[in-house]
Amino acid sequence: MKYLLFGAGLQGRAIAWDLLRQAPGTTHLTVIDGNEAALAGLRTFLPDDRLQTVQGDVRDEELIGPLMQQAQVAISAVNYWYNDFLAAAAVGGGCHFLDLGGNNDVVAREFDLSDRAAASDVAVIPDCGLAPGLAGILGYHLAGGLARCENLRLRVGGLPAKPQPPLNYKLVFSVQGLINEYIEPAVVIREGEIRTVPSLTELETLAFPAPFGELEAFQTSGGTSTLPTSLLGKVRNLDYKTIRYRGHCARIRLLQDLGLCGGDPVDIAGQPVVPRDLLAALLTAKLSLPGPDVVLLLAQAEGIDAGGQGVTDTIRIIDHEDTEHGITAMMRMTGFPAAIIAHMLASGRITARGTCRQEEVVPAADMITALTERGVAVEQSRTEGAAPA
Repeated sequence: MKYLLFGAGLQGRAIAWDLLRQAPGTTHLTVIDGNEAALAGLRTFLPDDRLQTVQGDVRDEELIGPLMQQAQVAISAVNYWYNDFLAAAAVGGGCHFLDLGGNNDVVAREFDLSDRAAASDVAVIPDCGLAPGLAGILGYHLAGGLARCENLRLRVGGLPAKPQPPLNYKLVFSVQGLINEYIEPAVVIREGEIRTVPSLTELETLAFPAPFGELEAFQTSGGTSTLPTSLLGKVRNLDYKTIRYRGHCARIRLLQDLGLCGGDPVDIAGQPVVPRDLLAALLTAKLSLPGPDVVLLLAQAEGIDAGGQGVTDTIRIIDHEDTEHGITAMMRMTGFPAAIIAHMLASGRITARGTCRQEEVVPAADMITALTERGVAVEQSRTEGAAPA
């Protein structure tokens, strides 16, 4: 099985690790990145004769075109704004494509490629990371297990194992993707209708086992991905919220209220400065903190089972950093699902063609099995009680 991977950053490194160390049948992996230092780091991290690295611009059609034709599956682990271009190039090269997603507009452009992808006998699957991605696959699985699903709640967070100032947070993925989650509207289902709500709103508290205790969760964009469309008419209420240590939401809202998330240049001493770019630079400097991270995931579906009983089905994951191999929890929980889906495409386990909603084509039971084999503890439970109102 031959794979083409765009990006040698943290998530790209995790995807490469999984494909070469944990996915059966991999014969070749080519990784493209514009940063030779990142590629050199990958070669040191993962010495393997099946690994080839190429320094170059992911927008260089002459470079990537032949590589797309040689691969069965291409995976994007670069910033989301490249994904529709790379998806189109994959379709042109007759290569399956998936990405880590994170932006609804880009995903919409990938769906515009659906007919072309089907005609080329390939699948394009956006949003295949943690959230969007794994969280939606698990949520769709829970909702489908009920005769009637009233409420589906998805809660996900990547956190430092211990809170650290100034935001009780450390960067565990792309800073631009992080800012995007905080400023764009979140898509939900409310009383059977698809709606949008502002991010950084609807703050709630929730509890995880010690040492975490009481945490907070709030609306952020992108986490539901295509799930509202897939579940419209099947679920009365659906939302996704990001988990953080308490107080984080208020601090980010202050930065937003001050205009530091804005994309329009501001004149500073005669020089144009884009506030969002400045914030990204400051967050990178201040939040690139040492210490292990943890990923928390909670998916809950409330409804009626086949016997007419009111139930709540829950999946909970608490995943920690692999310190032996230098793979953070966020790398594991974002990169591993993407690699697992890539293997499903290459092996023929996923047979759908065109642009696909990951929750509809990725078999959740197989995903859970694959994660368990990788040491991710997926806890599943059912609580019986009165039917939800």
